[in-house]
Amino acid sequence: MTVSQLRLGVNVDHVATVRNARGGAYPDPVRAARLAVEAGADGITAHLREDRRHIRDADIAALKANLTVPLNFEMGATDEMIAIAIATEPHAACLVPEKREERTTEGGLDIVGGRDHLAPRIRALAEAGIRVSLFVEPEPEVMEAARALGAPVVELHTGSYCEAAMAGDAAAVAHELARLRRAAAHGAGLGLEIHAGHGLTTDSVGPVAAIPQIRELNIGHALIADAIFVGLAQAIRDMRAAMDGARG
Repeated sequence: MTVSQLRLGVNVDHVATVRNARGGAYPDPVRAARLAVEAGADGITAHLREDRRHIRDADIAALKANLTVPLNFEMGATDEMIAIAIATEPHAACLVPEKREERTTEGGLDIVGGRDHLAPRIRALAEAGIRVSLFVEPEPEVMEAARALGAPVVELHTGSYCEAAMAGDAAAVAHELARLRRAAAHGAGLGLEIHAGHGLTTDSVGPVAAIPQIRELNIGHALIADAIFVGLAQAIRDMRAAMDGARG
């Protein structure tokens, strides 16, 4: 198959995390988003959580008003978030599992067991002209469930792979990469657009970026962490180079 250009979506949540630590207005996630675009980001992701622990409602509105690239609104599948998404009209909405007690999103959305809950919310977003993505585990049956729900995009959860890579567990890395490759191929074969993300760093991104069916990676924490040492623009350029090198 022809390998397409791999898009990079930059998640600015943790710029807001730093801002909220002091309760003020600095640093500004919108400024970070603009810098990210100048450095090569193809889109911006922001997750408005129920508890507003980082991104706030005003951030979503400001990002939508100021961005020249697509806004990917990451959200729980709740009536409140559906209403905000429809009012905001982002390019895309990525539905993710969300629990108050978790530090970050843990695992993929249960779209098999949660079909009855998800179906009307996916339909409402689609009817509003918002492209729906589902953040899911990389399993073939999950790809089939996403297709049955009518979502055009899935984002494969790469957290288990990244944890194995961080631990230096070669067998687990091989296992998780095989899961990602199998799911990406199966999902693309069903007509889904395949994205991936969660926990990726410049050290771990290569094997995922090399999976030909994946069209977009969404990365946040590692970029904001690296920005402390090299600046945000350079962190994004470094990630872009790692992605493109693996893709080429």
